[in-house]
Amino acid sequence: MDTVKSAAFLALFFGCFLHLGLTIKCWDCRSDNDPKCGNPFDNSSLVITDCAQEPELPHLPGVRPTMCRKIRQKMHGEWRYFRSCAYMGEPGIEGDERFCLMRTGSYNIFMEYCTCNSKDGCNGSGLLRTNKTAYLLSTLLTGVVTWILAI
Repeated sequence: MDTVKSAAFLALFFGCFLHLGLTIKCWDCRSDNDPKCGNPFDNSSLVITDCAQEPELPHLPGVRPTMCRKIRQKMHGEWRYFRSCAYMGEPGIEGDERFCLMRTGSYNIFMEYCTCNSKDGCNGSGLLRTNKTAYLLSTLLTGVVTWILAI
């Protein structure tokens, strides 16, 4: 029985690392510095950013980035795009991540702010891997190991 509990403990230990691996990765660029960040988006020369590695912001203590964001901004007739990890926001309404907040201002200013967390790189274009399967597996593994340890 001790061997079963030891194996269960190791599975739980490694399951925690799997759970830590579920952080989202987002594209991080600005079209005013890199034209490939604009529309159409070209990620061929960009490196995706692991949001778990992003620093804590002084004005948001304890808040970690859990989503990706894309900001589309028009200032004085010029379009700019910003893509990065998002510390705050809501990923769409009722799961529709195409929902974006739009704001207009004086002096010909328009801004669209979109957040998402459905998959790595969701603030770009194209499909990458989803985290839902890994999350389900780690949750199931944790439940089974907890049950075995309770026996």
